[in-house]
Amino acid sequence: MIWNIPNILTVFRLLCAPAIAIVFLVLPHPYSDWAAVLLFIGASLTDYVDGYLARSWKQTSRFGAMLDPIADKAMVMTAIAVLAMNFGASFLIIFPAAFIILRETFVSGLREFLGATAGLLKVTKLAKWKTASQMVSIAVLLSYGLFSHYVGMGTFGMDGVTVDGILSGDIEDVHGLAWKYFGMVWTYTGGIVLFWIAALLTVITGADYLRKAMPYLRDASDD
Repeated sequence: MIWNIPNILTVFRLLCAPAIAIVFLVLPHPYSDWAAVLLFIGASLTDYVDGYLARSWKQTSRFGAMLDPIADKAMVMTAIAVLAMNFGASFLIIFPAAFIILRETFVSGLREFLGATAGLLKVTKLAKWKTASQMVSIAVLLSYGLFSHYVGMGTFGMDGVTVDGILSGDIEDVHGLAWKYFGMVWTYTGGIVLFWIAALLTVITGADYLRKAMPYLRDASDD
């Protein structure tokens, strides 16, 4: 195990996975939401930085190659569990999440089964887009909790007529309620759409890996 900067960043990303869930146990809203968003975005950025530095500084290692996909999957899985909690087990979250979890678990098991021949399952450009779409969609959906909290606090004690008047511009928006409300709407809608796109890419790349692995999964009697 080599403790260079790329590997340290990978370990940091791995540790961020449980931290994203734990902050909701130890911090009240909105501090837990802020912490989760910052941890997830910071950890997601290291996914690019550690690989770039490892290649640029010629510091690639077997330890880093092993831990990098584990850290990615741990972070995504934990964040999905948090989203399921925050959105109250909504169908719009749970349904695509189920396929993402299935695919990630399946591909991990497939790599383990293939052993020395797992190198044939090289990461494709589409798989990189899959990872990017997962990271972006989860970050956006985690941000929804922030906007939702501040909208709730901003409208506390207001009647519906007053809220409608502020959002329509008929009443002066002293506390910036309008942009918080539209931020809440767009992070929810945009996050859901991106999450479903991520799930679709996840299934497609999983099927591609299975296709590539099929010749190695057949028994000798099938040849």
